[in-house]
Amino acid sequence: MEALAKEAGITVRTVRFYRERGLIPPPRREGRIAWYDEHHLARLRTIAALLERGHTLNGIAELSDAFDKGRDVGELLGLGEPTEEQPVRLTPEELADHFAGEVTPENLVAALDLGYLGTDGDELVHISRRLLDASSTLVRKGVPLAAVLEAGQRVREHADALAELFITVMRTHTPDTADVDIDQLRPVAKSVVEAELSMALDRRLKES
Repeated sequence: MEALAKEAGITVRTVRFYRERGLIPPPRREGRIAWYDEHHLARLRTIAALLERGHTLNGIAELSDAFDKGRDVGELLGLGEPTEEQPVRLTPEELADHFAGEVTPENLVAALDLGYLGTDGDELVHISRRLLDASSTLVRKGVPLAAVLEAGQRVREHADALAELFITVMRTHTPDTADVDIDQLRPVAKSVVEAELSMALDRRLKES
């Protein structure tokens, strides 16, 4: 603990206080020796950065709890599954910069539950560069992050239904195929959905 405190530039008493509040995870113990590592140091630096931004210790504790309960990166990305999406690694401070003032404990938990975010040690991993950019753009335009995440949940439900529709059509009408070839299905499905969404937006904007 003394070595950790020295490296973080704080007192042992402060480290002990953070540990008692649950702001940092317990150390690894070997007999009577408690080992702290780079993850503990990164968490202490994150706490310092959040305090400088005006966050309270209670708020940081809630964020830490949500962070610790988040999906890990392997669960988030579904290792081995094909994807076109590029995951993005972020520190909590970088995530806050994307959504200035909107990264509340409630929004963080919602993003973790939705599967937008996962954890890898003391880093956050966003599942998709495109979704991250789109979400941060909407927030910069004035849409609350909570509303963006709620809309994301609804889009996810419709997207799942559309994916099931395309796969069912392929499997029903190509019975000789052992399995759906995702590389062939993906561009066709994306073209249909993009065209229909574009025309739907035209119709809704014309009506308004």
